Amino acid sequence: MASVASGVQPIRKTAAHHERAEARTAWLLALPAIVLIVVFVLLPVAAVVFLGFTNFELGMGKFRLVGFENYAQLITDRTFRKSLWNTTVYTAIVAPVSIALALGVALLIESETTARSFFRTAYFLPVASLIVAMATVWQYLFHPTIGPINALLALVGIPGPNWLAASGTVLYSLSIIGIWQSVGFNMVLFLAGLTAIPRELYAAAEVDGAKSAFDRFALVTWPMLGPTTLFVTTISTINAVKVFETVQTLTQGGPNHASEVLLFSIYQEGFIYLRVGYASAMTVVFLAILVVLTFLQYNVLDRRVHYS
Repeated sequence: MASVASGVQPIRKTAAHHERAEARTAWLLALPAIVLIVVFVLLPVAAVVFLGFTNFELGMGKFRLVGFENYAQLITDRTFRKSLWNTTVYTAIVAPVSIALALGVALLIESETTARSFFRTAYFLPVASLIVAMATVWQYLFHPTIGPINALLALVGIPGPNWLAASGTVLYSLSIIGIWQSVGFNMVLFLAGLTAIPRELYAAAEVDGAKSAFDRFALVTWPMLGPTTLFVTTISTINAVKVFETVQTLTQGGPNHASEVLLFSIYQEGFIYLRVGYASAMTVVFLAILVVLTFLQYNVLDRRVHYS
């Protein structure tokens, strides 16, 4: 027994040594990523949180801590509340509509056998296009006098509005552009989810009585797309909340702040008015909204997701 015990001890020491060596190797391999995350994510976030409690302005050599004054000002700031409301409306339109359209397009493309590659490329083109470059096209489409949209409305006797210059239509016009941008990316994600569904499940569902395409979708496709739908919903919501390029390029937040959104307000305060402390407080609120949305989606929707 003593000889057996003495033989086990070196084996345990050797195993422990290998585990420590593997752990050191793992930390060394992860070190570059850890350094990048700390330098480019954690430290900037910490700096933004700190500056949110100051009155720092670009060009000013001195600043002081002001506590929660910036956040108290946000509550009474009509422009901030307007941008928050506009962002909410924009997200409520773009996210669900783009998800529904992307799913429908993905189902149609998946059922297509002859021109599947062409339609995938055609619908994905808006994702690869620069919105700044496409702004000229959208300005032409929405032009009140020479735009084809108003020309089509005039054919049926409907007077077309000034889409990008009227307070009542500008946010909906930007929402149309946002949907156009998002559908292609969401479609690719749904196509990936559809190709991962085993074909045997459809055959089994048909044997069990699911004869129509709708029955097969309800019993097989939709439940199996649960993880993909959760991911697409999260990404679409975050991207909608982060809208900036279309506002900056096409409307500059106008008219009368009707299209001003959170990121544009942060940009205005930080880089136009140079109020970095106030802009940092707005950024903290913006990040908090993203975190809360992600948390709610993963904790509410994740319970209804079927993982294969």
